[in-house]
Amino acid sequence: MHPLAIPPEIIARVQARCGRAHPFENLVPARTAFVVIDMQVGFMDPAISHACCPMAERIVPAVNRLAAALRATGGGVFWIQNTHDDADDASWSVMQRMWTPAARARRVAAMTAGAPGHALWPALDVRPEDERVKKHRFSAFIQGSSDLPARLRARGFDTVLIGGTVTNVCCESSARDAMMTNFRTVMVADCNAANSDAEHNASLANFWNIFGDVMTADHVIDRLRIGAAGAAAA
Repeated sequence: MHPLAIPPEIIARVQARCGRAHPFENLVPARTAFVVIDMQVGFMDPAISHACCPMAERIVPAVNRLAAALRATGGGVFWIQNTHDDADDASWSVMQRMWTPAARARRVAAMTAGAPGHALWPALDVRPEDERVKKHRFSAFIQGSSDLPARLRARGFDTVLIGGTVTNVCCESSARDAMMTNFRTVMVADCNAANSDAEHNASLANFWNIFGDVMTADHVIDRLRIGAAGAAAA
């Protein structure tokens, strides 16, 4: 996994603004969802991928561990699948035109629902009680991308933990928009994967600086257990 390397001045700014380094450290499990972005074959298998992220396979154990902790403490797990359909050619034509015809064809082949590339990575521990959500933009939270925000709110979730791939594209885009749509948002450092350590850490630093919180999976799991114990005592 990527080593976490956040500049000390970023953490100092957060502490000065929020009064503590982790503004969303107090987690209520029943109001917390783990949103896992794009951990799909089409981003992880170089044989069929249009945009492979080799680091993504290495975060699978941490993703599975955090998902198990959410279920055990009463939270929810949402698996987000990047998806292309014909409507995207018109509704997101700007993005389509940024790709060469050959690159666009590879993306469509990998990300069309039912294609091998669209499937979740087989080593992920996906359970029947988890939810699956198709998204049609980099961000899962922006209008027109998915029904994820409505589904989260329908179940009473106001806090989201973001993991998946890649850190600095779909994960950060989703995390920023989650905060902008009034969710308490945490990017889980070792449950995110990018194409380089530098890109990963720059993304996390920028997000933590202004938009939300960054924690490790162990830190989150500890806070979930504390939250669950507090709820039981109450």
